[in-house]
Amino acid sequence: MEANARWIALTSLAPVAWGANYFVTHEYLPADSPLYGAALRALPAGLALLMLRRQLPRGAWWGRSAVLGFLNASVFFVLVYVASQLLPTSVASTVMAVSPLTMMLLAWGLVAERPRAAHLAGAAVGLAGVCLMLFTGADGTSVVGVLASAAAMLVSSFGHVLTKHWGSGADVLAATAWQLTAGGLFLLPVAVAVEGAPPSLSVSAVLAIAYTSLIATALAFAVWFAGLRHLPAGTVGLIGLLNPVTGVLLGTAVAGDSLSGRQLGGLALVLAGVVLGRPGRSGGGDGSTPVTSRGREGDGDEVTPAGSRGRGGDGLASTAPHRRGRRTHGTPPGEGTAP
Repeated sequence: MEANARWIALTSLAPVAWGANYFVTHEYLPADSPLYGAALRALPAGLALLMLRRQLPRGAWWGRSAVLGFLNASVFFVLVYVASQLLPTSVASTVMAVSPLTMMLLAWGLVAERPRAAHLAGAAVGLAGVCLMLFTGADGTSVVGVLASAAAMLVSSFGHVLTKHWGSGADVLAATAWQLTAGGLFLLPVAVAVEGAPPSLSVSAVLAIAYTSLIATALAFAVWFAGLRHLPAGTVGLIGLLNPVTGVLLGTAVAGDSLSGRQLGGLALVLAGVVLGRPGRSGGGDGSTPVTSRGREGDGDEVTPAGSRGRGGDGLASTAPHRRGRRTHGTPPGEGTAP
């Protein structure tokens, strides 16, 4: 339980950073350069992590890094940039409240991780809280912006569950570096072809890019994917509800608006949803968490079919639960899945 609490706290840094990123992008970055904005977010972050983990992909990870980089960086960052520019900060982050349910359903289908009843209840409570906080009939809502935010939610949910499915046996920082670098390299030639010369940036814009790339991307994605390795996808999805909460609180603090009673009640519901969906003391009985075959806490050992060796030649192993596996004493319930 203590280990789970630490991973929940660490993973929470990601949605908080992302919630603030909506505001930073909207206020300080050029509105007409989404491709350059996304490239400058992904590539420096990927190269910074690559300097920390001097490892290149091997085998199947060349292709996987390209696919994950395209989804989690190229497409996702462009859509988030568009949504951030066209929508108020709170509205831009509203649609992401649907991501817990989306991640649970995708994880169920892709990695055989059946959502616990507590996860579904937590998602419902959290979604109700976000609706209570944000659906206030705010003016200036763009249909294109809402569609971009919804598309970003779908792409990121699929990309993150695919990361969980493929991530077994790969170092978290290295795999994150590979996909961010790949995403940035995909975006650069497209940005040059579509948007022409890079935009001129003020000092505040350069500082905003530094925050967006190093904090809201390099740090946030590293802790998020680490959370996906050690926690069920349903729990990580619920932690993502802190994204819209951060957007509302930051907008309120900067704009000087006061929270209404309804918004405070919604905030309480969101936090209750996150707590409700946290991993319980016992795991594996509901089918939501695979059991590991060997290894110690956090070493990335995966579930393997009976009679097979612990790691495949390309680092991918089955993530579906099996009945004949055993959990080592060093791995707490709810851990052992790979991002």
